[in-house]
Formats: sequence, C-alpha cells, structure tokens
Amino acid sequence: MTSIIYVAIDTPLLTRAQQIVQQVRNHVGGIKLGLEFFCANGHHGVLEMRKFGLPIFLDLKLHDIPNTVASAVQALHTLEPAILTVHAAGGRAMMEDAKAAAGMHTKVVAVTMLTSLDQNDLDDIGMTGDPHTQVERLAKLARDAGLDGIVCSGAEVAHARKIWPSGFFVVPGVRPTGASKGDQKRAVTPRQALDAGASILVIGRPITQAAEPDVAAREIEATL
Repeated sequence: MTSIIYVAIDTPLLTRAQQIVQQVRNHVGGIKLGLEFFCANGHHGVLEMRKFGLPIFLDLKLHDIPNTVASAVQALHTLEPAILTVHAAGGRAMMEDAKAAAGMHTKVVAVTMLTSLDQNDLDDIGMTGDPHTQVERLAKLARDAGLDGIVCSGAEVAHARKIWPSGFFVVPGVRPTGASKGDQKRAVTPRQALDAGASILVIGRPITQAAEPDVAAREIEATL
C-alpha cells in the first residue's frame, strides 16, 4: 500500500533535497516542495526531484487576481505536479480559474488557515470567528469552486470532511508524539490526523532533521 506520508523538503539546496529523498523514498508516498525550494531551484529543481518517481506536491500557495493565478498554473503544466496549492482567501473566481487552468492529473487544493496561526492571529488580522469557523467557511467555498480539496490542520479535518465527504484533505503541521512543535500552533500526531480523515499527511522536520531520516520516516509510517 502506498504511504500517505508526503515528506516536506523545505531547503533551498537541491543536493540536500536529493539526499533526503534518496534516504526516505521507500517510506513515503510523495515529495512536498514549497516556496523555499522553488524560489531557489525553479522548474529545473522540480524536474530533478521527479526523477525519484514519487508524486510531487507543489506547495506554492498561489494567491493573486484570477487571471494571474490561472497563468501561473498554466506555466507549471510541464512539471505535472500531483497536487498544487492556492489560497482559499483568493476567492471563488480565483479558485475556479486555477482549477480550469490545471492539468487533468493535478489536484488543486486550497489552503484554508495556516497551521502556524491560532485565535490570536485571526484577531490580529481582523478575521471573525474561531479557526473551525474559518476553515468551514473556506472549505465550502473551495468545494463550490470545484477544487479537489483543502489544506487544513488535523484539528479541523474531521469537521471539514463531514461537510465535504468526497474532498481530498491535506494535513500539514503533523508532529509525532514527543516531537517539538516548532512554529506549529495546531499540530496533531500522524495517527490522530489519519483517524480524523486526512487523505495525506505532510511531515517535514521530524523526518528531515532526524539523525537518520529513513528510520524516522519508517517509525512514523509504522504508527499508521
């Protein structure tokens, strides 16, 4: 069975990214490449990482006017990402255009609320309601815009799946029992996220910063 763990490769160094994936490739189901990696390595870097034969989750969190986002998504066609992120806060028209512009084999998922934010942060930026309310509102918007799913924390995924049973749910900020949460304010364990309804789990530092990344990935996989 294919692992639901996508390892987050948050490094600007292509050689380091390749080294990590070479170590963990047999214990993960895909590779998540974010802004740090993409800004440093661009299309070339993604094509190099595709050589490992694992699905690529391109986590660029696109957020701009609809036409700009659609053009950006089209520019990524040659990379054939399995998953691509946009920000749900960009609105329905932006999400609709992003999905229309994506390749037929690319899932477009909307980021609802970053796992580094909590209630205080919502208050600071003028958002009304609690995190659950915010995620619910944006999940419904993404669903109605025709996207494939959303990105949300493990604390909200169970509720989101109730309102969108067929959705694809990406849960980042996952931390094994005893691991440091770092800048993640709403983290859950891999098992908790899976039981709550996650489709895939995005795990970075607990694997990539471990003394033996392959052992860390295998141990997390065993809890699932």
